[in-house]
Amino acid sequence: MDTFPGDPDPVQRIEAAHRTAAALVDHARGGGDPDTTARIVALADVVGLDEIAELWAARPAESLPGALWRIYALQAGIRRDPVGMARAFDTGRHRAPVHEAVAGVAEPPGPTEVQDMSDAILGGAFTGDLAVALERAAAFCHVVATGWAVNADLEPSLEPGEEAAGALTRRAAGLARTGTELEAAAKLWRNGELS
Repeated sequence: MDTFPGDPDPVQRIEAAHRTAAALVDHARGGGDPDTTARIVALADVVGLDEIAELWAARPAESLPGALWRIYALQAGIRRDPVGMARAFDTGRHRAPVHEAVAGVAEPPGPTEVQDMSDAILGGAFTGDLAVALERAAAFCHVVATGWAVNADLEPSLEPGEEAAGALTRRAAGLARTGTELEAAAKLWRNGELS
């Protein structure tokens, strides 16, 4: 996108988002090189999450760049707060055991285990079955969202408006929506319709 003078045309931006996502997936799948996979998993660390967001975040979840963006954003959220994510996962897994099994976080689900799961999902998106990676990410989202919703009921509030609990409930709803979007993207990938 840097080669275009001024602001790129919206159509060019959309085309670039889809081309780069497809090229990344194709390149990783074609090589089978663990070093390449490790570099792709660490892409957000190298180029920055903002750079990835600029290219992919505006794409719908039911597109390859939109689905990849959501996985990278999930990884970034886990890296930003692995302790909080692990606690929410631990709380939510007792109410969402099927999603817990699909997510595949090692027992007990601590910060390291949650980060390892995130890297494994991202790596699997490029070397394994992308649909499985999307479903694992979706399941993780659902378990954490459940944990946040449970914790919102327990969150101490400073005011009658329950501001802290309300914020946590909104976060839970947003993450649950992301989980549902990733599940839809997985179905599209299996049908050969995610591009």
